[in-house]
Amino acid sequence: MNMIAEYTIIIIAGILAGFINTLAGGGSVITLSLLLILGLPATIANGTNRVSVFFQTSSSVFTFWRKGMFTTRKIWWLVAPAALGSVAGAWMATGIKSEALEIAMVVIMALMLVFIFAKPSLWLKEKTAMLDKTIRWWQVVLFFAVGWYAGFLQVGVGYLLLMALVVGVGFELVKANAVKNLIILFSAAVSLVIFILSNQVHYLYGILLSIGSILGAYIASTMAVKKGGKFIRWVIAASVILAALKVTGLVDFQELFRGMLR
Repeated sequence: MNMIAEYTIIIIAGILAGFINTLAGGGSVITLSLLLILGLPATIANGTNRVSVFFQTSSSVFTFWRKGMFTTRKIWWLVAPAALGSVAGAWMATGIKSEALEIAMVVIMALMLVFIFAKPSLWLKEKTAMLDKTIRWWQVVLFFAVGWYAGFLQVGVGYLLLMALVVGVGFELVKANAVKNLIILFSAAVSLVIFILSNQVHYLYGILLSIGSILGAYIASTMAVKKGGKFIRWVIAASVILAALKVTGLVDFQELFRGMLR
């Protein structure tokens, strides 16, 4: 396979990941699988993936900001503990394997599907009474914990953040999706610094993924505002199923990528 074909596939993977991550989460399943196939150790693949996550969320946050989706200062009380948690998670990720988290991921994804289809009203209605209240200590702890996971592994953190923002804080889904991207932007920034200091980033692959992810994130953030919660709900369902198939081993995405790269 020539270099141009390899780089093109990486950019396409970035577009898909940027689109899925912006609307829900789980796009890192695609990018991490590809990076591993290209021969990167798991730790470096994990760090390299943060480059594209940072740039794709930068793109989507800018789009959401222009559309007036950030209207309350309350969100910064959620961003700060999540960013601090990401620092702790990233430091741990530089030396610990992530296999033990796979079982937890399957459980979380299954719960997400239950929330989407069994109680859709939870996602589509803003809980004004809850939003008007000040941030409680348990909400700070909750977002620190989610931030820790974002720093440690990143895969599927969008699901956790959406659940925390809608059920735990009271946002409706479209606004929760915008705030989710803002939190991931700061979490990705601080965790990326940790991976860089640990020499666990492949810069060329990271930049190529970022080129695609910025485009995918822009398309997705525009569609999220236009289509509303119903559209996002189905994209979440599709990405949860995709990630669950990867974690459970029912679909070998690495083998699929190998077929593309032959």
